[in-house]
Amino acid sequence: MPDRFGIPVQRPFDGTVRGMNMVQITMKLPDQLAGQILPARRWLPVVLELSLARLKTPAAETSSEIMDFFLLNPSLENVLAYHASDRAQRRLQRLLALNEAGLLSETEQEELAEMERLEHILIMLKAQLADQVRLGN
Repeated sequence: MPDRFGIPVQRPFDGTVRGMNMVQITMKLPDQLAGQILPARRWLPVVLELSLARLKTPAAETSSEIMDFFLLNPSLENVLAYHASDRAQRRLQRLLALNEAGLLSETEQEELAEMERLEHILIMLKAQLADQVRLGN
């Protein structure tokens, strides 16, 4: 059944992420902002988490790419198959190689930590979604 903006309502997550409960929040938004958010509302928790990460290194570009992906309201299957852009993967491989060689600058260490944080967010989300698929939800 569509909502007041004519957008089909999709089944939300079951409310748990590896033992963590989710809190339901109600807020008032201007119609224009609501119209931008509602199509991807099922992915809003991850978009908010990425937004609140406050990344300060070039990893912020990767975070923006991921948020843009979720704001397109991808299917569950597309999320499970999602991979960071080739640019982001090349950068991560470079940072990991420099780290292994002990050649990371302090700024690059911060960037690597932020990239690992992004990876963790996606891994946790994909694990939750895979559980839901396995349970038939």
